[in-house]
Amino acid sequence: MTDDEKAPDFSDVEGGSSSTAPASGKTYTIVKGDTLSKIAHEEYGESKLWRKIFEHNKDVIKDPDKIYPGQVITLPPKEDLVS
Repeated sequence: MTDDEKAPDFSDVEGGSSSTAPASGKTYTIVKGDTLSKIAHEEYGESKLWRKIFEHNKDVIKDPDKIYPGQVITLPPKEDLVS
């Protein structure tokens, strides 16, 4: 390797995380015909967990009976749900 082909020096680079994925769970985009109880049943196997999804997304969903196609919500991790 010649002086002109020196490898870059990364000795001053610090490690870190640059993930844009939500820390609290996976995202889900509402489609026509969805309800929170339907999503809860499909994702967790229990329709009654719809309230947990609603509570987790109060910044996006103002009324649990009014969700709209295209809304993106975050599903709480299954292990965080207590039925």
